[in-house]
Amino acid sequence: MQYKDYYKILGVDRKATEDEIKKAYRKLARKYHPDVSKEKNAEEKFKEMGEAYEVLKDPEKRAAYDDLGSHRAGQNFRPPPGWEQQFTRGHAADYSKTDFSDLFSELFGGAGGMGGTHTGHNARGRAGAPGQTYEATVHISLDDAYHGTEVTLDLNVPEHTQEGVRRVPKNINVRIPKGITDGQKLRVPGKGGASINGGPNGDLFLNIVLHPHPLFKASGHNLYLDVPITPWEAALGASIEIPTMEGNVRLKIKEGAKAGQKFRLAGKGLPKPSAGHGDLYALLQIVTPSILNSVEKGLFEELAKVSSFNPRGHFGRL
Repeated sequence: MQYKDYYKILGVDRKATEDEIKKAYRKLARKYHPDVSKEKNAEEKFKEMGEAYEVLKDPEKRAAYDDLGSHRAGQNFRPPPGWEQQFTRGHAADYSKTDFSDLFSELFGGAGGMGGTHTGHNARGRAGAPGQTYEATVHISLDDAYHGTEVTLDLNVPEHTQEGVRRVPKNINVRIPKGITDGQKLRVPGKGGASINGGPNGDLFLNIVLHPHPLFKASGHNLYLDVPITPWEAALGASIEIPTMEGNVRLKIKEGAKAGQKFRLAGKGLPKPSAGHGDLYALLQIVTPSILNSVEKGLFEELAKVSSFNPRGHFGRL
């Protein structure tokens, strides 16, 4: 069989972490997705990187791949003696006549790319095998993640005909549940391809990406909000109004507040799948006015004369 360097395909080191592999795949997916890419051979590259990701993201598949050793891309090689025995589970197979893509399709249930599909089982598989598994990246807003939404996916999927396999457009409507998080992979059973030999439909896997929000930053089910306050609000304390995903609430700031101080608003984050919500964290940012009228300037000058506060007093103790 010919060796494929999955690490090189994704542009990562062989010691790359799962997170580094995931980030590399998502970056390349945006570049080479056949529906939007203008790159040469985008569909071929997209399928190739999808295969690489399917193997390297799974610890068991990655370990099996690493056991094959490192070879030059395209080089013919044979797996180490007995390598296939840990995966065949008693099924005979002539691996010397199978290319590497087919090998992982047989052993691991498919490692194809997304255009958007990868194979759930080899087309030569046993009767009753599931249909193809589809995979797509879905971009949604934070409001969509909070309330749930429905999206229509425009996929370019393979269709088996008597002449072979051709790609055809397909629209799939999918309900995104509330509380979905950035980077989460959502499985939608039965929304994949139809089986060609009487088995069940394949599944659809959605890679969720949240659009940046102008106010909130999401981390899992928690939200973070920068809250600007004036110097006098920080010094004297204040009760201010801040936004949440459910509407405005009041936040009480005690006198002597500091920049970067964090306030936790329990249950004001994204909803969780089972029950409850994450939290909202308000981070204080003290903002000094850039333009002063004569009265304001006079008050600041008077404060400078009478105040004994010295934020740099600790310099003298060094």
